Amino acid sequence: MWTHSRYHTLVRASGLYDLTITLGFATPWTFMLLHGWLGSLHTALGLPGQLPAFGPEPMMMANLMGSIVCVWAWLRIRHPSVRLGRYDAVGRVLFASWQLYALAHGATALIWGIVALEIAWAIAQGLPISGRDESPIVVGH
Repeated sequence: MWTHSRYHTLVRASGLYDLTITLGFATPWTFMLLHGWLGSLHTALGLPGQLPAFGPEPMMMANLMGSIVCVWAWLRIRHPSVRLGRYDAVGRVLFASWQLYALAHGATALIWGIVALEIAWAIAQGLPISGRDESPIVVGH
């Protein structure tokens, strides 16, 4: 069971994790670097197949996802709350679901590490909290 203070720390930490892991997706230039690094890691680990090349449309989708996740992460870093942590837990279940779907359809096994972390964050942010959260979402500060 979390206290409110510890839970807010957890929500802030999940935002920092997301910002760190997703920043590379946010622009075409950073994504090209990240994609090259992931391709090298995939090969170095001896995983079957290779990472697919990204055309303009898949690149745009990766950049849109990276951009919005970075904004969402920054919101949780700046304004951690129980409400945002609970929404984030639901989002992580959705992300993990789509990642498992991709794995079932031949995506690189590199995704398993991210799935494990998504599930761990979702569980942690879904655990009970002592007392009731009275803090509203305040964005303009």
